[in-house]
Amino acid sequence: QVKVVESGGGSVQAGGSLTLSCEASGHTYNYMTLGWFRQVPGKEREGVAAIYTGGGMPYYADSVKGRFTISRSNAKTTVYLQMSSLHAEDTAMYYCAADPTPLTALHALYAGYYNYWGQGTQVTVSS
Repeated sequence: QVKVVESGGGSVQAGGSLTLSCEASGHTYNYMTLGWFRQVPGKEREGVAAIYTGGGMPYYADSVKGRFTISRSNAKTTVYLQMSSLHAEDTAMYYCAADPTPLTALHALYAGYYNYWGQGTQVTVSS
């Protein structure tokens, strides 16, 4: 049973930074695509960033390009999301998702392509 666990959420003032972590465990895959999504009440889940831990370029939503960085760790299925220059509009529940498929730019930021999800971690940015 694949388990996805996020950590690192919290409250920060506008302009500040936070780093989220995501680990996928309980599986036998060497590598996975790990993606970050966010959701606010009443809105659809939005893809933020994604990366295949086996290599390749990261993918970002336009709204976070230049401010957020997704990176791999030495562990094969763990990633980090470094968020800087945070805006109040970045306030949301952030979810990590995992899938063994090496998703491409066409699919990596779409929730429907991921089979495994974490419980989410809240990020609150105050202005």
